[in-house]
Amino acid sequence: MKNSLETRLGLFFALACVAGFLLFEMAGGGSFFHPGREIRARFNSVQDLKAGDPVRLAGVMVGRVKAIRLAPNESRVEVVLKLDRAAVVKTDSRASILFTGLMGQNFVSLTFGSPGAPALEAGGLVESTEQADLGQLMAKLEGVADGVKNMTRSFSGEEFSKLLGPLTDFLRDNSPKLATILGNMANISTLIADGKGTVGKMITDDTLYSSTLTAVTNLNHFSGELGGLFGDAKGLVADARTALGQATNVVAGMQRGEGTVGLLLKDEKLYTESTTAMTNLREILGKINQGQGSVGKLVNDESFLKNVKMTLHKVDKATEGLEDTGPMSILGTLIQALF
Repeated sequence: MKNSLETRLGLFFALACVAGFLLFEMAGGGSFFHPGREIRARFNSVQDLKAGDPVRLAGVMVGRVKAIRLAPNESRVEVVLKLDRAAVVKTDSRASILFTGLMGQNFVSLTFGSPGAPALEAGGLVESTEQADLGQLMAKLEGVADGVKNMTRSFSGEEFSKLLGPLTDFLRDNSPKLATILGNMANISTLIADGKGTVGKMITDDTLYSSTLTAVTNLNHFSGELGGLFGDAKGLVADARTALGQATNVVAGMQRGEGTVGLLLKDEKLYTESTTAMTNLREILGKINQGQGSVGKLVNDESFLKNVKMTLHKVDKATEGLEDTGPMSILGTLIQALF
């Protein structure tokens, strides 16, 4: 009976240990059933972070803090992060320690990193971003509260009376002048409402409104005509651009040797023939000047010139008595005079 009770107590204790271990693993406190990889991050201060706190990637839980220790040879704290296998951390990802609320749990937040960056290997060191300490924030808030408190003290009854005292004295000493100014302003507003004075006429006179409307209408008409002139100017500019383009095409065609002018500019054969013709013409003129050939003799022979003059003189004499002579007689006389 004794052995049976001890056996039952032993089995109960073993089952309780197994159940506790399973509950611990399910709650995320252990890593026996959660295989993954470890990475490291280093911070100047881990604040209230402790082992077992969650690790979140863009707000999604991907692991837990495995260990917190001092970094070797460096005045920083190293945090070992145990991540799930499915969590992909890039080499340019950033780690920071955040908290869920003023009194909430701390956790390590990871960023995705750039899409083209390689994945961080197991045991790698991820860059960290330091966050403001909660104690420092509370100290700053306390300082702000003290400043607001001091400012409210400066607006107490005594200080407020000191602030308004000069203004009250000014109003009391200048009350007649202020009353006169307010009366003048009332009179001026009454005159304006009655249509008196320049400002009053501008407000109540319909003629001024009509003149202004006419001026605006004329201005609109003028602006329309000005727009038409701008349109014509644009047309002229477009025509000038078209003409310039055509001129450019003509020049380009001439440079390619197209057309008569292009052939004159580009055809070497035509250039050679023109040069040869000019050379031949120069030689012919030279021979004529030297009296060579028939034309040269005609140009340079003085006896030929004398004969031409004598012939013309004979023709002149022969025609003096032709007024009353018949055609046949005139023809015979001319032949006789010439030969």
